[in-house]
Amino acid sequence: MPPKDAKEGQGKLEPEVTALADMIDYQTGSVVSREIMKGKTGTVTLFAFDKGQGLSEHTAPFDALVYLVDGKAEITISKKTHSLAAGEMIVMPADQPHALGAVERFKMLLVMIRS
Repeated sequence: MPPKDAKEGQGKLEPEVTALADMIDYQTGSVVSREIMKGKTGTVTLFAFDKGQGLSEHTAPFDALVYLVDGKAEITISKKTHSLAAGEMIVMPADQPHALGAVERFKMLLVMIRS
């Protein structure tokens, strides 16, 4: 059973073992997200991208860590493209332009640190 989402001010998550890949499903032609944790110092969000989907170039004011749970993605940071496969991660530094694209459908965990 997937853990209950933890919203700011609602307390702690219950400790239970959960497979990340099973917490979100792919949807044809879409990008799906599920917030796992949210707090004053950061967020943890799970995403599922269908093949060919992505996020256009943008910046964020905080450092972020992307961990690929499933599939393959290309992540471009400051005009340099990085190919990632399941089990790999990359850090996206604050204020650097970045974009994501699904080489094949993929699931990723995004950990945003606000500091």
